[in-house]
Amino acid sequence: MGPMAIQPGTVNAPDFPDGLDWLNVDRPISLTELRGKICLLDFWTYCCINCMHILPDLKRLEKKYSEELVVIGVHTPKFTTERETNNIRQALIRYGVEHPIVNDHSMQLWREYAIRAWPTLVLVDPLGKVVGAHSGEGIYEVFDPIITQMVEYFDKNNELDRRFVPTVIEGAENGFLSFPGKVLADPVSNSLFVSDSNHNRILILSLDNFQVKEIVGAGTTGFDDGNFDKATFHHPQGMALTENRLFVADTENHALRKINFTTKTVDTVAGNGTQSRKLDALPGDALGRALNSPWDLEWAHGVLFIAMAGSHQIWGFDPESGIIAGHAGSGLEDHIDGSLLAASLAQPSGLTSNGNVLFIADSEVSSIRTVDLDPRGGHVRTIVGKGLFDYGDIDGLGDTVRLQHPLDVEHSDGSIYVADTYNHKIKIVNPTTGKSLTLAGTGEAGLKDGPLNEALFYEPSGLSATDKKVFVADTNNHAIRVIDLEQGSVSTLQIQPRT
Repeated sequence: MGPMAIQPGTVNAPDFPDGLDWLNVDRPISLTELRGKICLLDFWTYCCINCMHILPDLKRLEKKYSEELVVIGVHTPKFTTERETNNIRQALIRYGVEHPIVNDHSMQLWREYAIRAWPTLVLVDPLGKVVGAHSGEGIYEVFDPIITQMVEYFDKNNELDRRFVPTVIEGAENGFLSFPGKVLADPVSNSLFVSDSNHNRILILSLDNFQVKEIVGAGTTGFDDGNFDKATFHHPQGMALTENRLFVADTENHALRKINFTTKTVDTVAGNGTQSRKLDALPGDALGRALNSPWDLEWAHGVLFIAMAGSHQIWGFDPESGIIAGHAGSGLEDHIDGSLLAASLAQPSGLTSNGNVLFIADSEVSSIRTVDLDPRGGHVRTIVGKGLFDYGDIDGLGDTVRLQHPLDVEHSDGSIYVADTYNHKIKIVNPTTGKSLTLAGTGEAGLKDGPLNEALFYEPSGLSATDKKVFVADTNNHAIRVIDLEQGSVSTLQIQPRT
């Protein structure tokens, strides 16, 4: 969208159809009743990392133009699960979205506005006319000067309405956990590590009785190093343990943090707290370097591998030298196998390894893929799944298998456990044959313990296995679930407070 001419738009903005569900307001609203306001329509879907990235920019615009601007989120789903209003509600709470949201479940508004990509922002003037549209990230710099001009222009003509538009913010359930993202079981240290993502902290539980041993983080959003009770995180996700150190993918700080159990401190080892906006995977110093939504971590061959979800790549970090570099992925969001740097991934969100390759939960292509650890002649290959819009819930072999936005994988005893997140299931994949089977869950969202084929999950997104159990971060249930492989049952972990 180029610079705005100081005049109204000429095309009427299509209004919101009747009968759609709304969130963060107590009743449906219309563009007609918003005349006098500058409206910014955000066409988004809650799986999309690019849509997540623009939320801070939207908040900046809303704060700066609090009297003149109204942001309306038009949630238009990619995946089937994203059509359901309650699932969108959970995403709003998790992401802290406070502006009104309309559920465009059948993509009617998407078609009427001729949208082609997530996210796309459409600017509507106070007379209800479309001014222009922009797709992609970095929206603050695009819209800030234009909105400034619009405020000045429409103020001169007394066409701005600065009355407050009330919202009713969706509330989260209070509990000990809040949208836990990942989990890591370590029998050697008798510890279960939990990224309590929306509480911005890491919990360390005893693996035998699930009593809290340590709480790492003050529980507030921030980017502070220091002692366990002073350090702050911003929606941490994946973790990797080595010796007496736990590395954490501090996702929304775009950083890697190191938890030292000897000194009981947290330090930043990679990233500078800002999101990288360029494709630069060349080797370099990790500290001070902008990263892009690191989502999961895995140790292999002395390297800390990173699922860099925001740039659709796998990176590697050497803590001893402090050097970080890209390992696999062109940076283009797609499903293309081939040599490490030519292949394309799509929002990789989970990592595990068998010592020879990395296994990846490649979420936006609903696929499980492998990445060779050795960069010399290495390749990316697909075990199950097919492409960007090939998803569903079908067990089977290879590219006939359909998953729906899987967010984690765990290698154990020759098998790959998969958090098939939007299918609310845990699946098991044979990495050699490509055969996929449902292990637990019915496909219905809920919280129910019992036999594997009757248990219910709600968008599980983290996995970790021991010899006899699989621990599951059951994100939207705010719970850790335990799959007992010997008993063939699922239970909900009861966390015991510190004494």
